[in-house]
Amino acid sequence: MSTCMSTTAPSTVSHSLIPLHRQVREFLLREIAAGHFCNGDRLPPEAELARTLRVAVGTLRRALAQLEKEGLIIRRQGSGTYVHMPAESIYSFFRLEALSGGGLPTALIIRLDRIPKPITLPSLGDEVAPCPDVFRIRRLRSLNGQPCALEEIWLDGRHTESLDPAQIGDSLYAHYREALGFWITRVEDHIGVAVPPRWIPPEFQVDPSAPCGYIEREAWGSTGFREEFSTTWYNPRVARYCARWMA
Repeated sequence: MSTCMSTTAPSTVSHSLIPLHRQVREFLLREIAAGHFCNGDRLPPEAELARTLRVAVGTLRRALAQLEKEGLIIRRQGSGTYVHMPAESIYSFFRLEALSGGGLPTALIIRLDRIPKPITLPSLGDEVAPCPDVFRIRRLRSLNGQPCALEEIWLDGRHTESLDPAQIGDSLYAHYREALGFWITRVEDHIGVAVPPRWIPPEFQVDPSAPCGYIEREAWGSTGFREEFSTTWYNPRVARYCARWMA
C-alpha cells in the first residue's frame, strides 16, 4: 500500500479561476495518477491532509465530498477515507508532472491572438470547408506554482469569433467543453528536445540557447476533426513527461 504524498501542496494557486476546493480535488486526483495513492489506499486523517495541503479543513471536506459523490473515494466510519478508483480529471491529458510526482497544473496566458492560419500548421477543423483563421495562445505553465513549461497552442477558429483570456482559466480543455461545446477525445504526442522559443519570459528559468524538453501534440475533438496543434517546451529540472496506462 502506497501512502506517500508529494510534499509540495497547491498553496500558490488560490488566485486561479478554479475554486479552491476543486483545485484540491484535482490535486488529489493528480496524486492518485502519480501513484502516491493507489486504489484501496487510506488517505491521511483530514486534519493532517488539510495541514499538508495548507487549506482549511472545510475546504478539504468540500473536495472530499465531491470525490465521494463521484464514487472516487469511500468513507468508512471509524476507519477512514479510502481511494476507490482512479478517475478522469480535467487535466487528464496534461502529461507533465513534478519530479516528485503529481502536482497541480496552473496556466498564465502570455498572449492570445486570432490570426490567419500559417501554412506550416497541420490541417485543423473541416478540410472541405476550412476556417482561414486560428487562435494562437501562448502560455506559461506551472506545477504547484513553479514555472515548468511554455506552450504555443493553435486552435481552429470556427468555434467562436473571440476568446477572452479572463474566462479561460487553467484548463483549456475544460473551456472547450464548457464554453465552445466540444471536447478533446484523443491526443498524439511526439517527444524530443528543442531550443526554447524567442518569446521566452524571464519566469521560465532555462538557458534560451540550450535545448530543453519538447512536445508536439495533435488533438482531435468529439467533432471528429483535428482541433488543436500545440508545441510545449519544458524545463527538465522542474518537470518530466509522464504517460501511464491502467488496465
